[in-house]
Amino acid sequence: MSARKIIIDTDPGQDDAVAILLALASPEELDVLGVTCVAGNVPLALTAKNARIVCELAGKPETRVFAGCDAPLKRKLITAEHVHGKTGLDGPALPDPVMPLEEQHAVDFIIESLRNEPSGSVSLCPLGPLTNIATAFERAPDIAGRVQEIVLMGGAYFEVGNITPAAEFNIHVDPEAAEIVFRSGAPLTVMPLDVTHKALVTPERNAAFRALGTPVGRAVAEMTDFFERFDKEKYGSEGAPLHDPCVTAYLLRPELFTGRHINVEIETGSELTRGMTVADWWRVTDRAPNATFMGDIDADGFFSLLTERLARL
Repeated sequence: MSARKIIIDTDPGQDDAVAILLALASPEELDVLGVTCVAGNVPLALTAKNARIVCELAGKPETRVFAGCDAPLKRKLITAEHVHGKTGLDGPALPDPVMPLEEQHAVDFIIESLRNEPSGSVSLCPLGPLTNIATAFERAPDIAGRVQEIVLMGGAYFEVGNITPAAEFNIHVDPEAAEIVFRSGAPLTVMPLDVTHKALVTPERNAAFRALGTPVGRAVAEMTDFFERFDKEKYGSEGAPLHDPCVTAYLLRPELFTGRHINVEIETGSELTRGMTVADWWRVTDRAPNATFMGDIDADGFFSLLTERLARL
């Protein structure tokens, strides 16, 4: 069976970095057509730099990296340096990238890829705000029907919000973009905080990364050492949640996740709940299902997969 073609849309971010590493470590199953960058955890110049740092760390400098939208569709950019540090990849000491940034805009690359590849053969994997994806769908409405699947990290239901009381960061940063994507009709699989907060890097799991004894293993351990301080203080958890690698893990091992095909709407009007993913988990409305909203994860299986794949790099 041929490798699944994917485009990773990202705003690295330590957990984004791990998601990219997991994909690049799995070439038999995942064909990464390109990495498209968006402003989110840190501004666009840093996300585009960080994506290339991660590709070089993986030993995959031939990976194509594109810069995309530098601000949400209708709002000022909100960033998360308070979580990820001023570079977005604080923790390990990683060299500046040598590999070039592609000249083409990320949105144009997304449109071109979905038009040039056979319909239904390319999956989009957004790990940050959905600005690039929504912009592509707005400019080229024909491509939404050509997407195999959108697998994204974002939203929350039972876990409510992590940037406001009601909203998860990625959706809150650009709720108008999220609304476009969730109403696009493309097959949608969502990894919300309900799942990602169960994918905790405990001391034992982080020790397993460090014990790989490789530059990748050490870097991942140092990344989680850095950003777990925020989650431990905020949630009282035993480690940092690896949000974005859940997307890549689902592509590789969907059986690790369970969820429901339900209706999910995005709140864009209320300042109080802006960016809330209104998930009809209990199916109490007659709104048509538009997303598979995951609710649980086999965390031990997830970390076994992650450690095994990172060992390849």
